Amino acid sequence: MAPDIPTVVLTGVWVMLPAYVPNSVAVVVGGGPPIDGGRLWHGTRLLGDGKTWRGFLGGTVAGAGVAVGLNVLRPSVSAALPSFPVSVVIALPLGAMLGDAAGSFVKRRTGRERGARFPLVDQFSFVCGALLLSVLLAPSWTFETFTPPVLLVALALTPLLHRGTNGLAYYLGLKDVPW
Repeated sequence: MAPDIPTVVLTGVWVMLPAYVPNSVAVVVGGGPPIDGGRLWHGTRLLGDGKTWRGFLGGTVAGAGVAVGLNVLRPSVSAALPSFPVSVVIALPLGAMLGDAAGSFVKRRTGRERGARFPLVDQFSFVCGALLLSVLLAPSWTFETFTPPVLLVALALTPLLHRGTNGLAYYLGLKDVPW
């Protein structure tokens, strides 16, 4: 039986919201001391000034808040949507922030400056981090929830949402580049 496309799309967005929100919030609340403390590795910054403790923690807390909020809204939206166990409330946003930091680390190692484009890494490092930490902390939930169709929706929507939110942040003066 073919999956119900509207339900699959709604589920894909629903389960990814706690991972999508942290990076946007990190841009808004960021600033302050960088996570790497200015440290260098082989002559280049570990992460750069764009990755701050305030942004990392603010993004993680915001994503966890989204997951908790979705759990509250779930009964009135659709009982068919998955709820987020505590391990996932933590895993998705924390994994997204760790994945984004890992993407910055890779950018620095390949000689790219802060804000430079890095196709695929820019769009998917936070998704990979969120899914990886979710698999590690809640494997059953992750594999039951991220069915191939739901995973496909999440992967297809990510570049569109990434581009749209970054463009908006640029327009609002929160980012120096629109990507």
